[in-house]
Amino acid sequence: MAEISANAVKELREKTGAGMMDCKKALTESSGDMEAAVDWLRKKGLSAAAKKAGRVAAEGLVAVVASGTKGTAVEVNAETDFVGRNEGFQSYVRTVADVAHTTTTDIEKLKTQAYPGTGRDVFGEITNLIATVGENMNLRRATQVSVKEGIVASYMHNAIAPGIGKIGVLVALESKADVSKLQALGKQIAMHIAAARPEFLDASSVDAKALERERAIFTEQAQAAGKPAEIIAKMVDGRIKKYYEEVCLLEQTFVVDGETKIKAVVEKAAKDLGTPVQLTAFVRYHLGEGIEKEQTDFAAEVAKMAS
Repeated sequence: MAEISANAVKELREKTGAGMMDCKKALTESSGDMEAAVDWLRKKGLSAAAKKAGRVAAEGLVAVVASGTKGTAVEVNAETDFVGRNEGFQSYVRTVADVAHTTTTDIEKLKTQAYPGTGRDVFGEITNLIATVGENMNLRRATQVSVKEGIVASYMHNAIAPGIGKIGVLVALESKADVSKLQALGKQIAMHIAAARPEFLDASSVDAKALERERAIFTEQAQAAGKPAEIIAKMVDGRIKKYYEEVCLLEQTFVVDGETKIKAVVEKAAKDLGTPVQLTAFVRYHLGEGIEKEQTDFAAEVAKMAS
């Protein structure tokens, strides 16, 4: 049997909000596997949340840039929020977004692109910035979306400077409609995305493993309630539909009016504009998502330095 550490129990408690003893039992039953333990708690109805999507674990900045039929998002990480307020770092992130927008979003290839006005490449410039600022930095990711005809709208939530901040969004709208009207629609949808945090465009794009995981959890919960097989099937179908409404952009309820689905918003816009409008893609970058930041005990560090 795997030995369960106090740190593992603490981590699971922070992830799920479940009690300490329940977390320890979940880890024991799951042989120490953290994700399996989360699922175990969810199946038992003991988890307050499957995950905390807002647990930003790294600092730095996100940048978005859009022009015409394409848009690009990049994320550059640093160790502290202080660096995000550094003008030199801000300039680097904004410039890298511009370079990626006109060259490539493949990170390794992007690092070799010329950094304007320095004689260095993108990687060489961040290396120089690390030496200057004194913090480790990382060019983490970049994504580009485009349409054949229409627009890609961009939105930066609580921007600290034009195009840079902590939550950046791109929305691709394929259409022959008036560009200014598409931009207005795109910005509204982008603001919704920033708030609602969709994971997929529609039901057909949902990750098969993620869907199977949800289905297994819903099924076990229904079985635990002692329901007949035919009722379980209906319950699971209902929960899967609700899951789609939570994670699929086109199935989500528009945050602006609280009642219309995004797919209906797009359909109404197409009718009003007199020409088809298709929402083909989106990107949502939330600074540090998916990165676990090391937790430190500040008081213990001070005591150690003083000893």
